[in-house]
Amino acid sequence: MDNLKECRDNITEIDAKIAALFEERMKNAKQIAEYKKENGLSVKDETREKELIAHNSKLIEDEDIRSYYVRFLESTLNVSCDYQEMQMNGMKVAYGGKVGAFAHIAAKNLFPKANLISMHDFNEAYESVEKGINDCAVLPLENSMAGDVGTVMDLMFQGSLHVRQVYDLQVRHHLLGLPGAKREDIKSVYSHPQAIAQCSNYLGKQNITTFETANTSLGAAKVKESGDKSIAAIASEETAEAAGLTIIDSDIQNNGINTTRFAVFSRVAEPDEIKTATGDENFIIMFTVKNEAGALAATLNIIGAHGYNMKSLKSRPLKSLPWNYYFYIEAEGNIHSRNGQAMMQELSALCAQLKMVGTYKSGE
Repeated sequence: MDNLKECRDNITEIDAKIAALFEERMKNAKQIAEYKKENGLSVKDETREKELIAHNSKLIEDEDIRSYYVRFLESTLNVSCDYQEMQMNGMKVAYGGKVGAFAHIAAKNLFPKANLISMHDFNEAYESVEKGINDCAVLPLENSMAGDVGTVMDLMFQGSLHVRQVYDLQVRHHLLGLPGAKREDIKSVYSHPQAIAQCSNYLGKQNITTFETANTSLGAAKVKESGDKSIAAIASEETAEAAGLTIIDSDIQNNGINTTRFAVFSRVAEPDEIKTATGDENFIIMFTVKNEAGALAATLNIIGAHGYNMKSLKSRPLKSLPWNYYFYIEAEGNIHSRNGQAMMQELSALCAQLKMVGTYKSGE
């Protein structure tokens, strides 16, 4: 091949340009990591990665090499994520419970290289971020079987933190006991009320008395400390390993498709500038309505009139005022658009209290 040297020289020159561009790209990735740490966001953003690959692959005109370029992009994104995780290694992420609790598993999946900080309960985890002790908190919003986590909803309404990300975790519940304990030995179970509710069918058949704890890992600790083989806990496999318990029965939840949605709470809200909609934005607002006939219906009509699809509408009692309620709405759409800001202005005139809790993208 007569031009072999020429081709190799060209590649050397191209590689030098790629190296310079790679270094520039990683400098920007570092800035993104700093932003994510400050805003309590996880490194992985699958929606953004898919959009980038779909867009950039169109830049390759030669169809024979397009698939190789996609592999190149995927490799580059993985390297970028690894670098960002290294930059975020000092990030402190709070969660309620001990190692092995489902909140710990969710936090570990979202922030694999961060310092995960165990807190006694959801309130303590939330308040630690408000006080600046930790960078963000991972707390459960709701379960597909047992419904809302009321404590967290109240924190969202009363507190100052913002939801920046939502993550779905498939939950598997196991009956945990002391080594040597058998199913017929178990008379009582300790666990979080959500876990107890999610395993109600199994517990009812076994005629087991239940006792509530602040989280599943504390229930496991109670069993370990008791030394009593008639006491068990409902928790994860990771909790069994951490607490030194054995799994007596596996997958005791009522339904095999058992998912808990976790939210990442941060002190920093998403910037309030107008953004280009990509079709995967979601937002959460909470509000109270004036004590007037049709006030709630009028609020919902405003949201619908602006074209936002409400995925969820919930109510919770106000702690300060008996028989009065606040409302939670989760909807699809870009709240930072002009349309969204106009809607918020209309709602503020109608609602006694109105709070923009946060935004997130589907698939994050």
